[in-house]
Amino acid sequence: METVEISNRSDLALWAIQRAQAIVAAEGAAFAMAARDMNEEALAETAAALGKAISNAMLEVFDGLLEE
Repeated sequence: METVEISNRSDLALWAIQRAQAIVAAEGAAFAMAARDMNEEALAETAAALGKAISNAMLEVFDGLLEE
């Protein structure tokens, strides 16, 4: 993943939108398909993966703030 410099609120908003789009594209489709298929095991797994991706994104930006 490439490094992005966030120097103001506008940069943070743009980063958040782009990361959210990437997370939904990567994890959201699998979650939706599991829900459509009513596969409870897959639903739990994909929900966990979606939550992990969101948590990782939050930690990514937080870790970047700590470096300063």
